[in-house]
Amino acid sequence: MVRVNRSRLREGCVLADDVLGPTKRPIIPKNTIITEPLLHVLEKFLIDEVEIEPVLANGEPFFEEDVIGATAHRQPISSYLQAVQRYKQLFQSWQSGLPIEIREIRELIIPLLEQMAHAKHDLLTVRHYASKDDYLYHHAVSVGVIAGLLAMELGYSEGECYQVALAGALADCGMAKVSKQVLWKSSALTEAEFNEVKQHPIFGYRMVQKIPALTHGAKLAVLQHHERKDGSGYPLGVQAEKIHPYSLIVAVADVFHAMTSERLYRRKQSPFRAIETIWREQPSKLDAQAVAALINGLIGLQKGTIIRLSDGQRAEVISARSDDPVRPIVKIIETGQLLPLNQRRDLFIDEIL
Repeated sequence: MVRVNRSRLREGCVLADDVLGPTKRPIIPKNTIITEPLLHVLEKFLIDEVEIEPVLANGEPFFEEDVIGATAHRQPISSYLQAVQRYKQLFQSWQSGLPIEIREIRELIIPLLEQMAHAKHDLLTVRHYASKDDYLYHHAVSVGVIAGLLAMELGYSEGECYQVALAGALADCGMAKVSKQVLWKSSALTEAEFNEVKQHPIFGYRMVQKIPALTHGAKLAVLQHHERKDGSGYPLGVQAEKIHPYSLIVAVADVFHAMTSERLYRRKQSPFRAIETIWREQPSKLDAQAVAALINGLIGLQKGTIIRLSDGQRAEVISARSDDPVRPIVKIIETGQLLPLNQRRDLFIDEIL
């Protein structure tokens, strides 16, 4: 992270730490992207300096001459934002008819996967950096990394984890063949438009089918990532026994990231609220082992973890529950009150601090 004067801030800067008000409570939480109204908020509260990420939300570097002081920055976040912008360029080339160069996807995803393996909780914060217009590119990079991490948690070999990550990153490559009018529509899709979108796994499979560096399982994951165990998925409506294990992993990563992202016609959810929905409502559709890997490997609420609740209060995890993994017993830091979240369904964990 880097420390800069307020006068040097511009739209697109990403806060790397909470901005505290006179009462020492956050007035703007970390991971927020700076906008013009927020610049006025900082001015109103007489905030002179803030900590920001060394790259802007669009992946471009922050100018070094603007820096007051620098500390060790969160390299995975910088790498992630740069990967998103590179993926955007590749996607646009596919839209123009160029083929997928798997070497470029590998060089984009695998180093990031290896970095994020040591900074998993950063994956819970990257959702703050995505705009509605860039959702598709953030989604591809995030699904690739999350799927690779789930494969690691499930005990797959290194080579298999890489194949799952590549499959996740390419799962929506077929969107490049969907009409732009449908792809960027800001309102809910009509039935005909949704039927067109539902063809993207087939388009994607055709795009990767002849890439020798991808295994058969990875190619099937591109085709099957929207299939569901109960046969309710698409494009073929196959059931669990015909869905490749890689596909089951990518499906969980895909659903989780989609639920936690701001999209053109849907609001994002907290990762913990999304996990709760997946845990309770998707057991007949998504693979239980992959969902457990998501909870244990990515969320990983351990005793002593400091969190922020949906009402803004900071709390410490006291005891996790195996039967309700995202609703532990917590202690409110300001008051010392013990709060079993399974008894307070109006509250949920917003993020790990």
